[in-house]
Amino acid sequence: MPGSARGSKGSVVQDHVALAEIELCGELMIAASAAEAAGEERLSLARIDEVLRAVTGDFDEPVRQYERR
Repeated sequence: MPGSARGSKGSVVQDHVALAEIELCGELMIAASAAEAAGEERLSLARIDEVLRAVTGDFDEPVRQYERR
């Protein structure tokens, strides 16, 4: 089937990390569109972290929390 990822025995292969990244990109685009509609020029770093569900780790480095749905 064109456009689909298939394993060697015809099973569908899913890259869960790639799917999570695509979902987060979509959420960022939605947030950016909403900010633009509200007259904001860009998203603040705090809003980006909120959209990406980022938390600060022990070493002040952002740690991403990916939820499996």
